[in-house]
Amino acid sequence: MATYRPNVAAILRKPKSGKILIAERMGNPGSWQFPQGGVDKGEDLIAALYREVEEETGVPSDKYSIVAARTDYRYKFPNGHLKKKQFCGQVQTYFLCDYYGKKHDIRLDAHVREFSQYKWIRPEDFPFEGVPKFKRPVFKRVFKDFFGVKLTLKRKAGSMVAAAPKA
Repeated sequence: MATYRPNVAAILRKPKSGKILIAERMGNPGSWQFPQGGVDKGEDLIAALYREVEEETGVPSDKYSIVAARTDYRYKFPNGHLKKKQFCGQVQTYFLCDYYGKKHDIRLDAHVREFSQYKWIRPEDFPFEGVPKFKRPVFKRVFKDFFGVKLTLKRKAGSMVAAAPKA
């Protein structure tokens, strides 16, 4: 029976500016995301977070602190695809983390390189155009839950944009 694979995602934030780190998938120009990955068997969520952040960005856990966590963000893979022949999708826990490191602490090639580049952006500037359609509901919830940013689709071009809530 197919199940959802446990997954963690890290939103690294510079506490002073509020900017967040996003990274572009290797070989997939325009596809930006947060450092994230599966939870290994027997591994707890925090250990998985620390491992994934270090594997994908080179940033050790002493360069950031966990501020908040939310779970049960869930999506299914399209067309009945199964990952590792058993997972029909992923159930994610997102961690908002304040980043205290420096530029040189981010090393995308510290392990097997998964990202071509990274940048720091305001949450409302996240480039949603590159988010696969089956993941968009999760991103919409994450940005609303963590930043109060509401995502909408532009009717003309079909791309997603972010809007900060009105005061």
